[in-house]
Amino acid sequence: MATSVHQVDQPVPAANTVIRCEHITRYFGGVQALEDVSLTLRSGEVLCLVGDNGAGKSTLTNIITGQLRPDDGRLWIDGVERSRLTPRKALELGVSVVPQTLELCDNLDATQNVMLAHEPIRLRLGPFRFIDTLRARQEALGRLRELGYQGLNPRLPVRSLSGGQRQAVAIVRAMVMGTKAIIFDEPTAALGVRQTEDTLQLIKHVAARQIGVLMVSHTLPDVMAVADRIVALRHGSVIMDKPAFDVTEEELAEAMAFRTKR
Repeated sequence: MATSVHQVDQPVPAANTVIRCEHITRYFGGVQALEDVSLTLRSGEVLCLVGDNGAGKSTLTNIITGQLRPDDGRLWIDGVERSRLTPRKALELGVSVVPQTLELCDNLDATQNVMLAHEPIRLRLGPFRFIDTLRARQEALGRLRELGYQGLNPRLPVRSLSGGQRQAVAIVRAMVMGTKAIIFDEPTAALGVRQTEDTLQLIKHVAARQIGVLMVSHTLPDVMAVADRIVALRHGSVIMDKPAFDVTEEELAEAMAFRTKR
């Protein structure tokens, strides 16, 4: 098994490229989860990563966010090669995730969830820090308004919110750190029709702020509704990488079902 080791992070010409993967390969024991996968995510672009269960979507996104390291291949974030990426470093570089489970604190309200662990500090006394609660709430509300989402009571615990509202809170929270790219893992799973429409609209708003969006999904109508470009994986390999305007839903379903190089 070949293993690429790069001791020095090296800049490469990036233009508006946020994330660039080249020839990513990953094994789990004797099972090859990814084989020679390459893709590029640009700022302001919605790139949809599709494939059936076991196609390699989660493995690839875990590599991009520093949860895993590839056995071979190279990864750039914001034009610099990142050979020793960790989850913390990925966040520092502006790459965040909206997980399918959302991982919200149900006992806290929307604004508290948005600013959690990133609250502005009003006063420092030695090791003690006092949060500026009013400013934190104002910043969170401002971020919600920027996305055009004002349909929730910000003081209600998030456990009282609808699925779509909870998704909105998770998206805005991700934007606090995700200044370069945000990965959405099955963002419309278990949502109703109206909530799905609202969530897809929020994703478009995120991209409009020149943040690169990587949306992982197997729901083809949702993919066709928001994608600028589509990458399809099957058995760990890229079988399609095309602009969305050049793909029909039928072609996408066929690419996911059969190992046909596109």
